Amino acid sequence: MDQQKLPNVTMALVLGIVSFLCCFCSSGLGGVIMSGIALFLTSKDNKTYQENPENYSNFSQLKTANIVAIIGLALGIITLLYTIYAINQMGGIEGYMEKVRETMEQYGIEE
Repeated sequence: MDQQKLPNVTMALVLGIVSFLCCFCSSGLGGVIMSGIALFLTSKDNKTYQENPENYSNFSQLKTANIVAIIGLALGIITLLYTIYAINQMGGIEGYMEKVRETMEQYGIEE
């Protein structure tokens, strides 16, 4: 019998890696969302694998994608919590927006 590949492993792995980039390039929310989707896909493929393990050949890649997604989720949550803390330290959203306006004026960027 030919073994096939689990359908969502590659997408879950890509989303897990993208979640790392989203953690460092944004407030962390993107990383949480991307890794959440990756965890959903790995969970779905894990159930598929458990039904007929002999039919699939890339279970090790599924475990790797799951680990990458969990790490991305942890980093996303840490980054999101730090972002919330930093905005709070600036005086809330109003203080944050004032800092943004000041920075834009400093660099000559118009709204």
